[in-house]
Amino acid sequence: MAKTRTLIRPTAFVDSPFGHDGKVARLAGGLNWFASAELIHPDGRRELCAVEGIESRFDDDLAAQWAALTSPRAPLVLGNRRIALDQPQVMGIVNVTPDSFSDGGQFADSAAAAEAGATMAAAGAAIIDVGGESTRPGAAMVWEGDEIERIAPVIRQLATGGAAVSVDTRKADVMTAALAAGARLVNDVSALTFDPRATEVVAAAAVPVVLMHHLGDPQTMQDDPRYDDVLVEVYDWLETRIAAAAKAGISRDKILIDPGFGFGKTVAHNLALMNGLALFHSLGCPLVIGASRKRTIGALSNEAPADQRLAGSLAFALKAAEQGAQIIRVHDVPEAVQALKVWRGLRDQALTPRV
Repeated sequence: MAKTRTLIRPTAFVDSPFGHDGKVARLAGGLNWFASAELIHPDGRRELCAVEGIESRFDDDLAAQWAALTSPRAPLVLGNRRIALDQPQVMGIVNVTPDSFSDGGQFADSAAAAEAGATMAAAGAAIIDVGGESTRPGAAMVWEGDEIERIAPVIRQLATGGAAVSVDTRKADVMTAALAAGARLVNDVSALTFDPRATEVVAAAAVPVVLMHHLGDPQTMQDDPRYDDVLVEVYDWLETRIAAAAKAGISRDKILIDPGFGFGKTVAHNLALMNGLALFHSLGCPLVIGASRKRTIGALSNEAPADQRLAGSLAFALKAAEQGAQIIRVHDVPEAVQALKVWRGLRDQALTPRV
């Protein structure tokens, strides 16, 4: 894919802005400041520039990217819940499926799944993400009726109990049923490309939506995925999907993005995305990251099975927080919440003025 514009990737993160007036910038209104930015030019050159004086080099496009990079993200409103996005939040995963790669078949019935979600919420998950179809590599598609039967009672019980619930689905009818049951966010791994009616459902409901990058479908996405520059190509693809969603009537302030860790990517692609994650903030949307228990962790740790990838999942969660990700989607909620509390403690100490 040809590159046609220069992009800005924040780097050189610093502990605190104190004493660095004009030399650092705040990332997306969060708890991270950076002192340099890498300019990724159309010809592939990467130029490291100090924040101080960088704006004098900007044309209108770069100025717009910079404004998006440094502007705060509004709280996420899910029904009567407001979730602040000036710090990383945890999204807990409840897969009501027999074949998800990590936790498929874990729950005997909907009550058990709902109880697990409630436990996650009590442990500190801001959102509970409920899915009824596995989208792991090679997974078969599930009929809408079966998917609805799996998730609707779980969502209804969680929402009735006061949890903020999202639905993980690609299908318009499932979205409609989930929203009727109490879900207040749609998490679509196809970025509203799988079902032609999905965009209409989300726009009419006026709920937030996560648009996730993917390459191919679950059956084929890991069959030799290729990119010239994975970071830039995923960025461009997400930018196109944001524009399409906005044109279809979805308010831009209700759009979240996910670079799709593991969805049509090799281990090297996933690692490049995680290293360059801060780039995506210039799209101006809250950033969702789902690397929990993914195969890349196993590939880097002697093929550890999915249920032995907690440490790697936490490493990715902290790397995402370091680069300003607003929502971190995890299986292991108490551990992720604790890790992020320690990370937040470090940030709070660094941001306490010295007297």
